[in-house]
Amino acid sequence: MADPGARTELAAFLRARRTQLDRVSLGLPEGGRRRTAGLRREEVAALSGVSVTWYTWLEQARDVQPSRQVLEALANALRLTTAERTYLLSVAGFAPGPVVGPTPAPGVQHIQHLLDALVGSPAFAIGADWTISGWNAAYAALYPPVATLPEQDRNLLWVVFTDPFVQGLLPDWEVTSRRFLAEFRAEAGPRLNQPDCLRLVARLQQHSAPFREAWSQHNIEGFTSRRRSFLTAEGELEFEHHRLAAADQRDLFVVVYTPTSSATVARLDRLSPKSCR
Repeated sequence: MADPGARTELAAFLRARRTQLDRVSLGLPEGGRRRTAGLRREEVAALSGVSVTWYTWLEQARDVQPSRQVLEALANALRLTTAERTYLLSVAGFAPGPVVGPTPAPGVQHIQHLLDALVGSPAFAIGADWTISGWNAAYAALYPPVATLPEQDRNLLWVVFTDPFVQGLLPDWEVTSRRFLAEFRAEAGPRLNQPDCLRLVARLQQHSAPFREAWSQHNIEGFTSRRRSFLTAEGELEFEHHRLAAADQRDLFVVVYTPTSSATVARLDRLSPKSCR
């Protein structure tokens, strides 16, 4: 692996997953007075069929090139989930990563037409680095500050970890923020060494202690549609959370919150300015 950033990320991810494994659940004896939790390097090496030296080099971010077979064996030994396995392979260069660079403007314009058509369902568009590039009136009603945020702050991960308004919206902020971060990391893995991601992560590490703690854990989770709740001045709103990918632009996604009850529809309507109803 020639890219030092990719080697560093791979090393940190392997260490995080190794030290967070439950020894007992793997049929191994408890660690006793060991200072660190999880598995030892030699145990991971034995379980995956590689030499301790080779595995140690990977965790030290040495300039070595692990094969897909070795990475698959490590994924099995570390009991990685599907999302974590995909992330491991993509960081090592064995899976296609997102295209680096800004989303073309015409795509954003077309997506904005779709957002505006989703009347009554808060919806917004995000790019590969989770920059919010468009939103509809219902989303502005749910999260009014989106329209006045400085451009550099109009990023989903940034507002989740730094905006008190968003934190007040989420009754389960601690759980939701960590899940968002795990999803972001799963998607951004191959491009974490790119300037836009480096700047975002550096800013968040500087401004948010919860982000620093969660980032160091290297959790990975793929996106799944799910129920979401928001606390507003009109009461609690219940939605189904979905995300759609633009077929013609790999790095542009539409996030949609679909109301699950008439009460949510009515409360969201009361939040909306009259001109947007």
